[in-house]
Amino acid sequence: MKLILAEKPSVAKNIADALNIKTKKDGYFEGNGHLITWAFGHLVELYDAKDYDSKMRSWKMDNFPFIPSEFKYKVKSNPKNRAKADPGAAKQLKTIQSLMKRNDLEAIISACDYDREGQLIGDSIIYRGGSKPKAAVYRLLLNEWTQTEVLNGLQRMKPNTAMQPLRDAGISRQWADWVIGINLTSVATLKYQKGKGKALNIGRVLLPTLKIIYDRDKEIENFKPEDYYKLQATFQTQNNDSYEGIYQEGKEDKFKKRGSLEQILDTIQNKQGTIIDKQVDKKKEFPPYLFNLSNLQGHITNKFKGWTSDKVLKVAQSLYEKKFITYPRTSSMALEESLVGKTANVLKTHTEELPYKDEIKFMKTKRVFNNAKVESHSAIIPTYVKPKRLTADENIVYTAIKNRFIMQFMPTAEYEETKLITKINEISLPGVFVTKGKVQLVEGWKKVEKIQSKDTLLPLVEVNERVDLLDSEITAHVTKPPKHHTERTLLRVMETCGKSYKEDESEELMGSILTGFSIGTPATRADTIKKLKDVGYISAESKHLLCSELGKRLVETFPVQNLFDLEFTGRLEKALSDIQKGKASKKEFLNLVFHFTDESVEMIKDGEGIIINEVVSKRATNEVLGTCPACGGSITDGYKGFGCSNWKKGCRFVVWKNDKFLATMRKKPTKTMVKELLKNKKAYVKGLTSRNGKKFDAYLSYEKNTKNDYYSWKMDFLK
Repeated sequence: MKLILAEKPSVAKNIADALNIKTKKDGYFEGNGHLITWAFGHLVELYDAKDYDSKMRSWKMDNFPFIPSEFKYKVKSNPKNRAKADPGAAKQLKTIQSLMKRNDLEAIISACDYDREGQLIGDSIIYRGGSKPKAAVYRLLLNEWTQTEVLNGLQRMKPNTAMQPLRDAGISRQWADWVIGINLTSVATLKYQKGKGKALNIGRVLLPTLKIIYDRDKEIENFKPEDYYKLQATFQTQNNDSYEGIYQEGKEDKFKKRGSLEQILDTIQNKQGTIIDKQVDKKKEFPPYLFNLSNLQGHITNKFKGWTSDKVLKVAQSLYEKKFITYPRTSSMALEESLVGKTANVLKTHTEELPYKDEIKFMKTKRVFNNAKVESHSAIIPTYVKPKRLTADENIVYTAIKNRFIMQFMPTAEYEETKLITKINEISLPGVFVTKGKVQLVEGWKKVEKIQSKDTLLPLVEVNERVDLLDSEITAHVTKPPKHHTERTLLRVMETCGKSYKEDESEELMGSILTGFSIGTPATRADTIKKLKDVGYISAESKHLLCSELGKRLVETFPVQNLFDLEFTGRLEKALSDIQKGKASKKEFLNLVFHFTDESVEMIKDGEGIIINEVVSKRATNEVLGTCPACGGSITDGYKGFGCSNWKKGCRFVVWKNDKFLATMRKKPTKTMVKELLKNKKAYVKGLTSRNGKKFDAYLSYEKNTKNDYYSWKMDFLK
């Protein structure tokens, strides 16, 4: 009997289906010589500081720095009550451990995700408490959960001991983030926060990401607009066709002084010109590379309203677990060369019914297949399993991935670019008039998403042809500040650790990603952006990300400047990448982190005591808003909700201030809303937000359930 441990129940079901196992028991499948069980992500977590030492229950400056001599694990905490273990995790852990002790067990196979976090999840369960399993432990390394891949993967497993570097990288990341987070969050909150409330969250990846947004906001704030001018002329050919040209001296067509252009404008009136040069170039446009996670998140959040990076990752993860796409948490934009045959079959599956299928031709190219540009996992592509039914959100992400895949095997798009140089006759000017035109010749891969190219048509002219000056004018312009970061641009800066880039083909860009020199990983960047919003360091306005006042004060006051430094954070992430490749030592990395933490704690203690955050406690006003519809008591404004004064007598009526239903539409209940509900049994609420980001208004009522004493919201669009 072989025991397979999957990271999630849905993946365990995929493996069971692949092995044709139908019998499901409490916490596992059994059949055909296999036991298949699952985790729910992490089933165990690191001790809290107070678990090591009871004095750590109270936050006191003298207790820090605190670095355990030995890191210990416990069953994952209950999210509703962190003092207790999560009952579901405890039960599943017990099930797995009992299966591992079976006398008929020949082997244990970890089938958690093939990344450092997946390795950590599997090993923390299999080697729980430092015990060595009786059976040999193997690792199933897959990029997708289709039946073919599962069956092939079981034939080419690796001994789990070979994954030690991956495990070391996972442990190093986990311990480093715990030590930095626990210590610096605690001492920063004690030092810089007045009043009780949410802690000042300090993190290895959080702060440099905040600094990226802060720097862009400052750049915009300090930007000083400058006026500049252009001279534009309209010329007429001998065939009475016309074209426009912009005056240019050298490579410069923007002029700071209007006066110099006015002199030229006066000089050229009623003159003729000659076309002294005509350049016609055919240029190729290659499709954008296959998606890695960051590019997929950037593409979707930029194209569709209401999407966040975190949402894209969750939807992609769902598609992966349903066997429709390959592993999404990848930094690679190419495929391994060993996947050529498989990719050809996947392409055939997805293009058989397309109207332009005759233009699709499978080819092995370096743009698509390149081992040197693959880090752990290949780029994201569809699998051969075609979905029969998708949610609206899944369809958006899946279609983007499928289209990007098909584009790679369509003809290269081609366009013709024409450049005309027109010189004014009879006068001596330091510059000439430049005209550019562009015509799409071959649509190619642009057909896949019906991308429309804007053509700029020019008349048919020849060199030395004389033209008449029909019209000319000076146009005024103003330099524009850089734009606020969006999730798309922020992800790119995080991915490349701030290295500049011009296009996807940049070798330096690809090199920085592949060496691990980045802020966070594909799997964590979306969560970092979400956390910055949740802790109040940044806010989102439409697609733009802005630094909050709290975020600004933190950047400008917090003394540990290394944590804001992209290079410093990039070097830490690079070290983790090197540990994963067996090129660096886990011990040396952790010693570096521990030393940095010790120094940072002392720096904060010795620093100036400036208040970064003042927490004003929200107190209940106890204002009476109306009559309770359940018992006739008074509904008052309480600390956590608008509730009945007879709650001690058992009245269950309450509208919670953090109501989850309203939160899905980005609303919180207000006193005005509750008053209207109590008076009219419904309230007209404006500015609700749908799942796709659209605003709408509706009537909301709050009605008692027929089967219990609780209340639920109902929505109506008619009065």
